[in-house]
Amino acid sequence: MKSGHFPLHIETVLTAVGIFMALSELWKQYVITFCVNGGTYDWWYFPFQLCSIPMYLLILLPFFRRSHIQRVFYTFLMDFSLLGGIFVFLDTTGMHYPIPALTVHSYLWHIALIGIGLVCGLSGIADYTWRGFRMSALLFGILCLLAEILNLSIGRIADINMFYISPYYEMSQAVISVITHRFGNPVRIVFYILAILAGALLLHFVWQKRFLSSHARHRF
Repeated sequence: MKSGHFPLHIETVLTAVGIFMALSELWKQYVITFCVNGGTYDWWYFPFQLCSIPMYLLILLPFFRRSHIQRVFYTFLMDFSLLGGIFVFLDTTGMHYPIPALTVHSYLWHIALIGIGLVCGLSGIADYTWRGFRMSALLFGILCLLAEILNLSIGRIADINMFYISPYYEMSQAVISVITHRFGNPVRIVFYILAILAGALLLHFVWQKRFLSSHARHRF
């Protein structure tokens, strides 16, 4: 169920997209810091949300060429990044800024996440096996841990809520907040993480079925 090669042209295009995303993120950080906040850096917009991770993974692709780590990246983008790109449109309040150009950037960014996820899923470069999902879920867990370290350390001196799992803030995600309104914040955070894992698992199942169906047609 694994493809035997990594198409170099796809890697090149995705890496270029990652570099462009990084440049646009630098522009965003500059505008927020100097045009919105008068020269004061706002840690709330530090680029380490779930929807920021694709930028880093795409830039790192060439450093893991033809390795299982690169395939883990592709699988993560196919499952978790696609999920993030889709479900952010259920609650777009966090995508609006006082400067219209920043709002446009936010919308385009999340549309790009959907495109990246579809490319990784449709091109056959990801790992469609259940082991592939486990490895991408492990990466997600590591990223959650890093996000919480940032939340606990920087959160003592500044407003920060990476991955929206900081214990210092009530869970504000629209759907999750409604479902878990009777529970405390720690339970809501755990539920939020499990919901992301469940959504990514469902997407992986859909990709796997499509991959199996495609290979079955090629046999006959």
